[in-house]
Amino acid sequence: MNSVLWIMRHGQAAPGHPDSQRALTEGGRQEVARMTAWLAETMDGALLARLQIAASPYVRAQQTATIVADHLGKSVETLNLITPDDPVEPVLDWLQANAMASPWLLISHMPLVGELTGRLVEGDPRSSFPMPTAAIAALEAEVWAAGCARLHAFRHPAELT
Repeated sequence: MNSVLWIMRHGQAAPGHPDSQRALTEGGRQEVARMTAWLAETMDGALLARLQIAASPYVRAQQTATIVADHLGKSVETLNLITPDDPVEPVLDWLQANAMASPWLLISHMPLVGELTGRLVEGDPRSSFPMPTAAIAALEAEVWAAGCARLHAFRHPAELT
């Protein structure tokens, strides 16, 4: 039986320093709201009932996750190993340990979201999937390992306007 994983990049954020404290812009909030509506419309009810959400501890990812979770009636778990420049390998280990029993939505940053999606689908450590702000990649796999996932869907806010 295949497991399902959604990988989402946070919405558009304002510039600033330190990077971890950058907040969503109003446009970023609107992007996330559009993508959340798309997610709710396309997600199977049984998957939605079991869905778990994890987000980077950075402010913009937490704000994105809160918008999504509030709309879907879910809570958010903070996952410290999915900040922008974290390596992919510990995330793959985490997925193998946690994402087989229930579907997950991971909300993080570039370059991690692009590298994780690329590694899961292509298997090549040099692969990276382009992920605009608030984009969502939907993946399916029997096991969460390099090259073992299939890209089921990909959407970004510009497609939904």
